[in-house]
Amino acid sequence: MTAPLALVTGGVKRVGAAIAARLAKAGYALALHGNSDAIPEEALADRLRETDCDWHGFQRDFLDEGAAEALMDQVVAHFGRTPDLLVNSASIFGQDDIITISEKDLTDHFRVNSLVPVMLTTALHRHHRSERVRACVIHILDQRIRNPNRDQLGYTLSKQALAGSVRSLAVACADRLRVNGVAPGLTLTAGEYGADQLANIREMMPLDRLPAPQDIADAVLYLARAEAVTGQVIYVDGGANLKAFDRDFVHLGKD
Repeated sequence: MTAPLALVTGGVKRVGAAIAARLAKAGYALALHGNSDAIPEEALADRLRETDCDWHGFQRDFLDEGAAEALMDQVVAHFGRTPDLLVNSASIFGQDDIITISEKDLTDHFRVNSLVPVMLTTALHRHHRSERVRACVIHILDQRIRNPNRDQLGYTLSKQALAGSVRSLAVACADRLRVNGVAPGLTLTAGEYGADQLANIREMMPLDRLPAPQDIADAVLYLARAEAVTGQVIYVDGGANLKAFDRDFVHLGKD
């Protein structure tokens, strides 16, 4: 039996790598996209070896015009078939606000975080020919789409636009695709947070916990298998979306 194929953008590092590792364990073949390179981080590389996963890396800078269509063409050419699952995980994250934001900030954020995922979805719809099983698209969003704060304005606006596309694409592509979203909370902190600050932020969450990358990956796998679900967004955030914060988490919990 042929393994299902998943294309994971931003799939060689951080949360994207955790998603890819979970899919490898579940028996998927993987097309892994990276921006500057397509070399899997160590933990993912170990999982790919352990599972004897059929995978290939694809490097593509999503700031380049036509990058989405070119990537889909590369994946189809290499594997000889269209992905059964597309996970739009790649994104850029800036520190602009209402005072400092520029036209370039906004253009870059919308291109990488909104335009490319939508164009990859349309490319998958165009290529996918199965009349028996719909392919699945999952946008990785952010819990702040529900209660935005004033920080990282370009990022927030672009993720809100991507979140808005979930229902529209679910309707437009329903003949061939299911389209859903996963909205994580604070997951990987990359050293910006001290232990005391993280503990304070954790206590702000209704569930008194923050999500781990594995939690995000589990939600992706659920949606990949949920053939009766489309047009939905699952928040995996410890309940953060149930509360409003006036600043990004990096500014909170320091006292």
